[in-house]
Amino acid sequence: MPDFRTLDDIGDVTDKRVLLRVDLNVPMKDGAVTDATRIERVAPTIAELSDKGAKVILLAHFGRPKDGPDPALSLAPIAAATEAVLDRRVHFAADCVGKVATDAVAAMAGGDVLLLENTRFHKGEEKNEPDFAKALAANGDIFVNDAFSAAHRAHASTEGLAHLMPAYAGRTMQAELEALEKGLGNPRRPVVAIVGGAKVSSKIDLLMNLVKKVDALVIGGGMANTFLAARGTDVGKSLCEHDLAATAKQIMIEAATAGCAVILPVDGVVARAFKAGAASETVAIDAVPADAMILDVGPRTVETVNAWIDRAATVVWNGPLGAFEIEPFDAATVAAAKFAAAQTREGRLVSVAGGGDTVAALHLAGVADDFTYVSTAGGAFLEWMEGKPLPGVDVLKR
Repeated sequence: MPDFRTLDDIGDVTDKRVLLRVDLNVPMKDGAVTDATRIERVAPTIAELSDKGAKVILLAHFGRPKDGPDPALSLAPIAAATEAVLDRRVHFAADCVGKVATDAVAAMAGGDVLLLENTRFHKGEEKNEPDFAKALAANGDIFVNDAFSAAHRAHASTEGLAHLMPAYAGRTMQAELEALEKGLGNPRRPVVAIVGGAKVSSKIDLLMNLVKKVDALVIGGGMANTFLAARGTDVGKSLCEHDLAATAKQIMIEAATAGCAVILPVDGVVARAFKAGAASETVAIDAVPADAMILDVGPRTVETVNAWIDRAATVVWNGPLGAFEIEPFDAATVAAAKFAAAQTREGRLVSVAGGGDTVAALHLAGVADDFTYVSTAGGAFLEWMEGKPLPGVDVLKR
């Protein structure tokens, strides 16, 4: 049994008003949703509650409104996209509190789905003001949070509501939490973490936490250059935070103390320009030309990474190994992702990945569906990996 309340604990919801917090912060262009992945993720929870006869009232934010309601950030177009994914009617109300919302909720029958307007149109949302939380709660009997991606924020619709009514995790939240428990909470060992991305500065807390929890840490992307430079390797004109040399050394010391192996590139793919079609070559990591930059790890490094994946029982992945957006600097990330996916398909590996660039890289490799779990939660996934408490999750615990 999970240590948080789920829909399995909720009981009869017939004609109950269920305030369901979802993540509908989807990409839009010309008034249309361009990627419905987040809607698809929450669709099972919406459908389950609707099928059980609940009055399903969706709460969501969109964008970052600065001064109250902004027509450009209305959820109205997303209601239609949600309707298309669910294949059932989704009503819309032009406010999330007050008479407009109350009247819309009062008109609902069991099984109906209603999307309320952007919660961030009210300043009380992000400030987690008690009065705003109470105004939201007035329209519900039960609170279900299915927005793990917003769970790292203590907002009225993610944390405040859980103190005012019975609160449960939706199916997407449940799946995310169970996957993360397999990844770092109570994983099968050995555990290998693969961390890439541009800068060490954005992932110091993450790296400090991981070296105490995993058996091996693979460092790729631009951040590897900072570790290489701290070790005394000349990285030429590569992206490198030389001012963080002491931090990189401290992370390596913490890793050694904890018995965590740190795997850095032994070769790299270098170029003189970061652009498609730029001439590139593979060199040993201690032979990077002074006028070149490392844009991907080389094939010998990929062999090493795959060897660690091969001996792992669990892999947690955040960030690409190279500048995967431009060929041929996607090669290492794609190769390692395909190897991890194959191990997962064979039942030899639990693979948990997350972060925007990571998700994009796995889709590029064509293996996103083969990983055990791929999180679209962004900041919440990163804060979980950093070992930080997530307010929207903590309030759902038994």
